[in-house]
Amino acid sequence: MFTEDINIWWRRGPRFRSAPGDQGMVCIEPRVGGRVFESFIIDGSETVIEMGRVTVWTPPQRLVFNWRVVNFAPGEWTEVEVIFHPSTTGTRVSVEHRGWSAIRADHPVRHGLAVPAFIRMMGLWWGDQLTSLREHPYLRVG
Repeated sequence: MFTEDINIWWRRGPRFRSAPGDQGMVCIEPRVGGRVFESFIIDGSETVIEMGRVTVWTPPQRLVFNWRVVNFAPGEWTEVEVIFHPSTTGTRVSVEHRGWSAIRADHPVRHGLAVPAFIRMMGLWWGDQLTSLREHPYLRVG
């Protein structure tokens, strides 16, 4: 569900996607080297924004991909590791987003925040994303 249905649970809006409004699709290609991307159409032209590449693909336990936002320079990236833990009530999903120390302190992605405030902001951002995954009615069925 995390990968195949990512477009269903990944939040929409400018905080989470580049596509305007409710347009677009987020996708993870299910293999090492697969793209993590967003695709949308504006004025009849398709735009594809590659957010990363899968570096580890070992379903159903682990997914790792490098991550970049649209204002990263070539060579700038972070890394996201997702681990899936079976539990008695379903699956616990753990996310670690690392590599921020390699992104310069004055980078626009940091929004002028000091390190503790920036780390808190990113934690809340992922918390919002994963809450959407947990609460999506389609994904809780069956």
